[in-house]
Amino acid sequence: MAADSPALVTVDVGGTLGIADRPGITAALVAASPLDARDAVRVLRHRLHTAPSITDQLVAEVCAALRIPMAEFPRDTTAAPLRLFTGATQALEQISALLPVVTLSNVACVEADLDGLRSMLGPWVVDHFPSCRIGYAKPDRRAFETVASQRGVKSREIVHIGDHWECDIIGAVRAGARAVWISGGRTMPDTDRLVRSNVLTAPDLGAAVEHVHNLCMRRPQ
Repeated sequence: MAADSPALVTVDVGGTLGIADRPGITAALVAASPLDARDAVRVLRHRLHTAPSITDQLVAEVCAALRIPMAEFPRDTTAAPLRLFTGATQALEQISALLPVVTLSNVACVEADLDGLRSMLGPWVVDHFPSCRIGYAKPDRRAFETVASQRGVKSREIVHIGDHWECDIIGAVRAGARAVWISGGRTMPDTDRLVRSNVLTAPDLGAAVEHVHNLCMRRPQ
């Protein structure tokens, strides 16, 4: 992969920075659907997570795709508080001293708590790009390309950090960005050998800091 000097770090939220303190709308809809869980999640990424608002038409489309009655759609969902992982803020502080940091997440509009993220991460994270805001969900390469365009950089200048192999890693590499996989002790998947060869691995966000530092040290002076 031919990547330019890094100019921006994008960080996934759920599973990378922390975890919501209760299941959300995605989990509820996946549980209600007879589809395989992976297929149901992909439906929601494409239809629900890219929508700026919940309309009756959207509910009908989502329920039809998931093969569930419209009554099963949770209408009263609100954003669940995010519990940051231990060391997440320290890692973000260290990364932000090297490069600007933004978040890039797949999330339904009713759960995109931008005010909460700004309050928790404001000193170190300069902007937030939930999929419902930009209209594209990872692993769609256009999610990364949109962030790059709005931040005035190239996709090749992005270092993306995330824990989900398909969304964060495959998506980032296909967009031409560097990727740091937060493995949590998992073994790297055997699929996508080309992707694997272009991925750095860290057990947690704190360990990812060294990768970002090393990439920055390779920049032309």
